[in-house]
Amino acid sequence: MNLPIVIADLVAAQNNFDSEAYANCFTETAEVYDEGKKHIGKMEIKNWIEKANKEYQATMKPLEYSASGQKLKAKISGSFPGSPVVLTYHYEFKNELIQSLEIV
Repeated sequence: MNLPIVIADLVAAQNNFDSEAYANCFTETAEVYDEGKKHIGKMEIKNWIEKANKEYQATMKPLEYSASGQKLKAKISGSFPGSPVVLTYHYEFKNELIQSLEIV
């Protein structure tokens, strides 16, 4: 699967539980929407993913990427009820970084 570099980096960071590398995939003013909550800015995103990594130890396996729709379907496995699940990641990019991410 041919993923944009920033998405490949995001997947690698997630699978290595590296919250610093994960946050570095985002712009300074990025927004993440997940589980009904909004996380704004690189530092808040880093804190959110660090907490999620500790709690769920979730890994991502990309299944399908749409460049035109800017979305990724991925199998997410971890220590949470119902694991594994398939989630869709909707992206908006700015200067080759993620400006917006919505996880559904």
